[in-house]
Amino acid sequence: MARGPKFFNCSNCPAYCCTYDHITTTPADIERLASHFGIGVRLATTKYTKLVSQEDGTKIRVLRHQKDEIFGTACQFLDLETRRCTVYEGRPKICREYPGTVRCGFYDFLMAERSSQDDPEYVPSFTRG
Repeated sequence: MARGPKFFNCSNCPAYCCTYDHITTTPADIERLASHFGIGVRLATTKYTKLVSQEDGTKIRVLRHQKDEIFGTACQFLDLETRRCTVYEGRPKICREYPGTVRCGFYDFLMAERSSQDDPEYVPSFTRG
């Protein structure tokens, strides 16, 4: 699928997409992570992912999280200082395809907030309880 030009700059964002509760992984994603770290798939599965139950009772495999001062939790591969992915070349497909459109809703919101606050570094406080 051909995608149009990207109308946002991820380097201006505090990595909101990395804080989604369920960053799903596929077997191919886990193989990519295992290869990235030079470890076996079984170890990568245990170390970097976990199973979570969905409302319909099915289970999905997602990336593990770490504590994050801005959003409450974030992907374990997010560098909390630079707000950049530490496994960029090995990241899951869902991360590679995000946001799936030429616009990012959070980026638009963030830029509007920074403009209204007259602060180019402003980040709204988000913590999940």
